[in-house]
Amino acid sequence: MTEMMRRRILWGGLTLVLLVCNGLIIAKERLLASGETVLLELAPRDPRSIMQGDYMRLRYSLIRQIDNALGDQEDVVTADGYVIATLDEDNVARFQRLAQSADEAGSSEVALLYRIRGGRINIASDAFFFQEGFGEFYEAARYGEVRVSAGGDVLLVGLRDRDKRPMQPAMLKAE
Repeated sequence: MTEMMRRRILWGGLTLVLLVCNGLIIAKERLLASGETVLLELAPRDPRSIMQGDYMRLRYSLIRQIDNALGDQEDVVTADGYVIATLDEDNVARFQRLAQSADEAGSSEVALLYRIRGGRINIASDAFFFQEGFGEFYEAARYGEVRVSAGGDVLLVGLRDRDKRPMQPAMLKAE
């Protein structure tokens, strides 16, 4: 293989990697801009990790309901599906049923993609990172704010307090 051929392969591979990465970034930006805002109630959360910096490990109440609905299928190690939920007047998701496709959601429902990996059920991100020293502030979080696409993709964008107000560190300075 000539030196010129190796360079072309190297640059072609690099270009492909950059195109894929930028495509994923563009898809997430579109979801942030046009996704439906949904609040997921948080279950009791695990403590933050000293080794990884300040962050909160999140658990959503919907995960417990998905687990209950799956019932006897607890031995599932890897699977994808959709949880169909209705939204209350504050956009808090309320479990209705499980589905194989986002298209199964009715006009007044929303479909959220869940994944089972290693026997654990995941919806959106299960970690929320924040600035060092804000741990006590975020302990008051009761809802995860996510954006949901029509296809059921879910992206965590922030946390909300018990009154469903967005939690911003700037709120600390105002108090």
